[in-house]
Amino acid sequence: MRVQSTIIEDTHAEGFAMAACRLIVTATDRHWARTAAAEATGYGTSIIGCDAEAGVEQDLDPSQTPDGRPGVAVLFFSRRVGGLCQAVANRVGQCIMTCPTTAVFDGLDSVPPGHPTAPSDTDTPTTVPLGDVIGPFGDGHEEQIELYGRRCVRVPVMDGWFVTEAMAQSVRAVGGGNFLIGGRDQAAALAAATRAVEAIAPLSGVVTPFPGGVVRSGSKVGSRTGGLPASTNDAYCPTLRDKAASKLRAGVGCVYEIVIDGLDHGVVAGAMRAGITAACGDGVVAITAGNYNGRLGEVRFPLHEVMAGTGS
Repeated sequence: MRVQSTIIEDTHAEGFAMAACRLIVTATDRHWARTAAAEATGYGTSIIGCDAEAGVEQDLDPSQTPDGRPGVAVLFFSRRVGGLCQAVANRVGQCIMTCPTTAVFDGLDSVPPGHPTAPSDTDTPTTVPLGDVIGPFGDGHEEQIELYGRRCVRVPVMDGWFVTEAMAQSVRAVGGGNFLIGGRDQAAALAAATRAVEAIAPLSGVVTPFPGGVVRSGSKVGSRTGGLPASTNDAYCPTLRDKAASKLRAGVGCVYEIVIDGLDHGVVAGAMRAGITAACGDGVVAITAGNYNGRLGEVRFPLHEVMAGTGS
């Protein structure tokens, strides 16, 4: 398959099941909402070394938030619900409660039915404690309160009250959707990766959790030394073309990977299609994907089916 002058290889991206949580962070203005969201999703690139994979999903207008203030939707992902609960509670307490004027709410039950991020009947949501864990910071002065039709906890802080919903939901989700951009050189590959991230950014229900959405240190499953769970993807390192079992096509001088986490298979596949389409063109030799022969996960995204809008 070709898109413009770029070859789309006949392979699949190998993803895996995750638990996800969507929160809405609000503040007195967009600056502080974005500041809190950025802090809360920091160090959230890969579960190889982070407590959660995380990213900013989208800005929200006041009409889209429970308290009618500017907001930001953020997504958090972990392999297990227990790990997700711990990571979210820590990040809300350390990064959102500490930020001036903020509040935080569950972002799943506020999504209209049929929206890609809405939980379905088969998702079997699990609660993620927020206020019930963070409330004790109030040292007995915290209050259970109903606001905006939600059970909330408010904690006294030095600029007034920090309001958090008592519980958020967790749903089954998908991590590790990916594609690799093989460029003629670094400039061409980075330009293509930037186009891909920009195309994915407006989409709902997905995030690209790595720095600027782009991965330079792509990994494979396992390692030969140190017992690491992952190590450099030597098959796609141009500097190892003559030393490892290279999978690089002739003419590829640089590879960047785009990793996508999303609330279901369909939104991840749609984001992959948008990103790949945007990445293709002059200077991009081929697009392939991280395929680990089932050692990473059970979720597959065949690239040709993704580009055709078929498959599941």
